[in-house]
Amino acid sequence: MSQHGARQNARGGGAVWALVITSVAGFMAALDNLVVTTALPSIREDLGGALHDLEWTVSAYTLTFAVLLMFGAALGDRFGRRRLFLVGLTVFTGASAAAALSPGIDSLIAARAVQGVGAAIMMPLTLTLLTAAVPAERRGMAYGIWGAVNGLAVASGPLVGGSLTEHISWQFIFWLNVPLGLALLPLARLRLAESHGTGAPLDIPGTLLASGGLFGIVYGLVRGPVDGWTGTVVLTALFAGAALLVGFVLYSTRAKNPMLPMRLFRSRAFSGINAASLLMFLGMFGSIFLLSQYMQGVLGYSPTEAGLRMLPWTGMPMLVAPIAGILSDRLGGRPVVATGLFLQAAGLGYLAYVITADASYAVQLPGLIISGIGMALYFAPASALVMSSVAAKEQGIASGANNALREVGGALGIAVMSSIFAAQGGYESAQSFVDGLRPAVAVGAGMVALGGVAVLLIPARRTGGAGPAAGPDAEPGTVPVPEPELATAPSAP
Repeated sequence: MSQHGARQNARGGGAVWALVITSVAGFMAALDNLVVTTALPSIREDLGGALHDLEWTVSAYTLTFAVLLMFGAALGDRFGRRRLFLVGLTVFTGASAAAALSPGIDSLIAARAVQGVGAAIMMPLTLTLLTAAVPAERRGMAYGIWGAVNGLAVASGPLVGGSLTEHISWQFIFWLNVPLGLALLPLARLRLAESHGTGAPLDIPGTLLASGGLFGIVYGLVRGPVDGWTGTVVLTALFAGAALLVGFVLYSTRAKNPMLPMRLFRSRAFSGINAASLLMFLGMFGSIFLLSQYMQGVLGYSPTEAGLRMLPWTGMPMLVAPIAGILSDRLGGRPVVATGLFLQAAGLGYLAYVITADASYAVQLPGLIISGIGMALYFAPASALVMSSVAAKEQGIASGANNALREVGGALGIAVMSSIFAAQGGYESAQSFVDGLRPAVAVGAGMVALGGVAVLLIPARRTGGAGPAAGPDAEPGTVPVPEPELATAPSAP
């Protein structure tokens, strides 16, 4: 859609409808990343399953979401963004109903994987559809509202999951998506305008190589504690996954239209912020996965009480993000993101130190608050750092890659930290759970700290204040922070 068309659409109310539809869709996809965590004990009690089964109820979603995210954006660019958005929303809504109706843990895992497929198609198109509907001078405000709604989903995920599980049943964390999806489908069909991208051919080989490689590695990590690290299936999965990822890198260096051009990683800025994003989500998701179970299974909190007690961590971005944005404008994103990651690492390290079988909430609270402040300082300026690390014409690819690596980090975090937990402890007793939890959270703290080191390797900003987006020929890593409409769209039109 042209800018003139977008202006007319906005005057006719199309921009408002686009903001409502895409924000609610983004909320649904973001909520399902963490909404399951506080329901895991209830799911385990109702459907059975071992630790690795619980991991897959979370990882099946984040993994399919991660590996198909850029492919979903490419499908929308080629075949129509509204059309593919409707397809993704339909798949996501249907899979949510299937998850709620699951008779066993295996069928729940399968439904969660299909949910991730739908989210991978739907989520990256929310911002491109919003971009097409909103005139350039209003996009900053629109993206701010969209981002706040998604931040609310992340913050409220454990609380929503805990409240529904305790007061109704865990199935309703999935039923919640069904009426929302059914309401959005006709609205999206009637109120969103169709738009297309450049029409570049789909990178099918690259998608298959990346998807297969990531699946093999995560599957091997999840099965390792159960089958043994020298088991045939585990070793085969790990080596095959690594080989496919190497193949993906080699293929992407030579392909004409690769899903992820490897030359982008020649930029120290691009490599640094993407490494930091992967490591941050690895430590954060893995820690939340285990700590939410600790609060219920060891300390005896109800699902709702556990969700509320996690809010100083998961809800802090709603309070601190505006301050982080101001600091980023004045100091640049690099020092703010690095500070946030080191604070997150310090908070997790503190929790690993003070956690016991009978630790009071007051003892844990400082670690939760410090981790929450750190997470907030990371989220606000990280997207701008990603965008300023590449030329303007490649900002859509850069944002899609960063979002995918975040999701991969979340899936790997759950797999890696659960493996450490299982090797050092287990569910046999409260003390056994703590014996596994403490080293796992300590490793999560170390991963986040490494992410902070990666950010420090990013070249310092050479221009003061925020400025316009870099031109196509600007040197990566030295450009000013881009305008909001370019800083957040995974697949800019």
